[in-house]
Amino acid sequence: MAEFTMELNDEQKEVRDWLHGFAADVIRPAAAEWDEREETPWPVIQEAAKVGIYSLDFYAQQYFDPTGLGIPMAMEELFWGDAGIALSIVGTGLAAVGVLANGTEEQIGTWIPQMYGDAGDVKVAAFCSSEPDAGSDVASMRTRAVYDEAKDEWVLNGTKTWATNGGIANVHVVVAVVDAELGSKGHASFIVPPGTPGLSQGQKFKKHGIRASHTAEVILDNVRVPGSCLLGGKEKLDERLARARERAKQGGERVKNAAMATFEASRPAVGAMAVGTARAAYEVALDYAKTREQFSRPIIDNQGVAFQLADMRTSIDAARLLVWRASWMAVNGKPFTAAEGSMSKLFASETAKKVTAQAIQILGGNGYTREYPVERMHRDAAIYTIFEGTSEIQRLVIARTLAGVPLR
Repeated sequence: MAEFTMELNDEQKEVRDWLHGFAADVIRPAAAEWDEREETPWPVIQEAAKVGIYSLDFYAQQYFDPTGLGIPMAMEELFWGDAGIALSIVGTGLAAVGVLANGTEEQIGTWIPQMYGDAGDVKVAAFCSSEPDAGSDVASMRTRAVYDEAKDEWVLNGTKTWATNGGIANVHVVVAVVDAELGSKGHASFIVPPGTPGLSQGQKFKKHGIRASHTAEVILDNVRVPGSCLLGGKEKLDERLARARERAKQGGERVKNAAMATFEASRPAVGAMAVGTARAAYEVALDYAKTREQFSRPIIDNQGVAFQLADMRTSIDAARLLVWRASWMAVNGKPFTAAEGSMSKLFASETAKKVTAQAIQILGGNGYTREYPVERMHRDAAIYTIFEGTSEIQRLVIARTLAGVPLR
């Protein structure tokens, strides 16, 4: 087990500098254009694939970094460049985590490479969990998966929403209900291979922020997938459902569902995304405060501005430390006994919203225009307190964990 450290090693620093250079030279110059276009920035994703950033190998190296700092460091640098484009680059990772968290070794080896494609033909993947009536309340999920034993196929029906890359993905990972009586414990995850009949894109959302990232509904109309597309396999599912039924009878401990397993693994990474956006806005505000003069002196000489910058930097550093701690714990098998993963996501996402708002205030009227990037950063930051568990849900998770009350 790696010791927890706040210092990146030489190899990590080299990767960080490489990512920072890509974010500065490729992502940032394209950010305003793709935000206005509200389209997936395929040319930027392709450039990321050419240099090896958008690839299974790169994310595997960071994911299995024994210090746990590989993924948060990468997320922070890419999202420092631009949140919308960065999410288009890393959005496939949530589907990949879904397979890693729930799939067999064979499924991992088969499907994750198909999520990325290659530099000459890039692909993306989508993780489909939320529904129109089941966002935070995963127990209300209505998408059903019914097993056709005669054909060894699962039949999926329902509508998913808020799916990053939904409908344009090569591979979709879909969470569905297999036993409605068990509530959230009766869920399972399925691979929907490319070109499967019955899967289609519904509404594409026009969003407040992260507009370079494709977000849409996914319609499942009698979608048939082979039995081998059930993540973890039928035997493992049957065993899990049997345990859940027995515990339900006894009123015992609850078990985790497929969607929650994915979100628990990804929450510190989302926190790192928020840190990157907050840091970007802070740096713009700091540079502006040093050069913008009012009353014959830089505005940073005013305590009202200087103290805001001090608070911004303090919050960013605190958020990063919470993210790094949770990431180290996750990689090294340390249980989140105080919901440390939710803590990191909660604090970092709230920090991003606050810091980007403060950056606009420091820039004044300029900050409110699209001539300066903090306006876009503030719009982008709003999503961090919403997706992959709202701030209210994070607080609920933390509170129930501390109280020893099971999540529902």
